[in-house]
Amino acid sequence: MQPVNTPTQNTAIDLTLTGPLDAALPRAPELIERDVIALFDAFRNRLLRYTVSIGLSVDDGEDVVQEVFLYLFRHLKMGRSRENLRGWIFRVAHNRALKQRNVRLRQQARIAAEAESRALDVDPGANPEEQLANSQRQQKLRAVMLALPDQDRSCLYLRAEGLGYREIAEVVGISLGAVSNSLAKSMERLMRADGQ
Repeated sequence: MQPVNTPTQNTAIDLTLTGPLDAALPRAPELIERDVIALFDAFRNRLLRYTVSIGLSVDDGEDVVQEVFLYLFRHLKMGRSRENLRGWIFRVAHNRALKQRNVRLRQQARIAAEAESRALDVDPGANPEEQLANSQRQQKLRAVMLALPDQDRSCLYLRAEGLGYREIAEVVGISLGAVSNSLAKSMERLMRADGQ
């Protein structure tokens, strides 16, 4: 088994641990930790750039990179395959970054929708009776929106933001047909609640 050199030794990292050479050899936890630290030093910046290119903030990207190497440590500690670890860490980073981006998009959509609904709450040109009726209508529609399953609510928010069905399917991670069904059900519920 060839040792993995750390960058502080001014030598290139030996990435033979990405090949099948030592895939079957058990490793002590301190050796696993050393390997993970070496890979972290070698790939941290590249993974961070990749996660930011997916659409994460630098802070969220840093969190994802940390998670990737925690997962890597667990992966190696459980004796799982060491083959193509570079590909493995990029795949895990990709999946975690997409998940984090989707969480952020849903949070932003929810915040934007709440801010928009608060801005529409009062119509200065309406008389008190009309203001009350509008307020009750908006409360009813807001309650229906909050009662929707997360996926349906996300689809509806993303559609309201102008995203097409394909884009929504990619963001939410569902099929085009599921987006269509979700939006149709959500709109039907909202129209029923609005008395149309």
